[in-house]
Amino acid sequence: MKRKGIRPSTGDVVFNVLNYFLFGVFTIICVLPFYYLFINTISDNDLTKRGLITLIPRGLHINNYLQVLKLRGLGNAALVSAARTILGSAAAVIGSAFVGYLVTKKEMWGRRFWYRFIIITMYFSAGLVPWYMNMVFLHLTNNFLAYILPGIVAPFNIILVKTYIESIPASLEESAAIDGAGILRIFTSIIWPLVTPILATIGVFSAVGNWNSFTDTLFLMTNERLFTLQFVLYRYLNEVNYLASIMRSGTIGSMADTAQILTPRTIQMTISMVVVFPILLVYPFLQRFFIKGIMIGAVKG
Repeated sequence: MKRKGIRPSTGDVVFNVLNYFLFGVFTIICVLPFYYLFINTISDNDLTKRGLITLIPRGLHINNYLQVLKLRGLGNAALVSAARTILGSAAAVIGSAFVGYLVTKKEMWGRRFWYRFIIITMYFSAGLVPWYMNMVFLHLTNNFLAYILPGIVAPFNIILVKTYIESIPASLEESAAIDGAGILRIFTSIIWPLVTPILATIGVFSAVGNWNSFTDTLFLMTNERLFTLQFVLYRYLNEVNYLASIMRSGTIGSMADTAQILTPRTIQMTISMVVVFPILLVYPFLQRFFIKGIMIGAVKG
């Protein structure tokens, strides 16, 4: 880094150049797959089918998105996914914050036992069948709460919150306790505002997990009104050839060429973009909290 009044050495210049180059290459590697998907969804479908669209879009149109958004059940599934992501992430943030705070209190009964009991679940799992039987026993099949309740207490999130809280000076809590504040008042008025960065990090993790999840829908839901967007699109992806033929039959009569006639390849790419794009919008707003939170919450000291 260049400092005022100090000329950078040759080693610093070489290091900075290599640093920028490596991170630039890494950024391109991360962005390129999304760019490739996007340009193929808005390009001539016949060229896309033949693999001729690589870096520059050709024959621009948005018919693929217009047709995919007409799929049956997509609107309701999008609402279910949005509700699940918002409510599930909020519940995970609140639950992880409060439990993470409790396990930092020495006066908590059995604090070491309960903390270790929570952490051990990260390494050992009963398996799919016991999990399904437990969900049935709790009446969480065909129940929207199945998307919310299991994620409220996550061991990894609790570790992040606990470590972050331990970096906050204990004198803040002690002064509040002297003034007569209880556990809840200290948590809501002092701890919660100070742990906002790590809570934003947990919120990002939870939002991505809730938005992308579809296996719980696959195992627990038979009511179509509770299907998530990812599960609906997953089913359509598995039936992509049949879906393409149905869409072509409804549009081919009004098209003079093959530029906008849907193919299995373009349907797969368009559905992938529909799934990925909304969650990409979350990161720009929470990035500054995410970086600070994950760095402080991951290192004890």
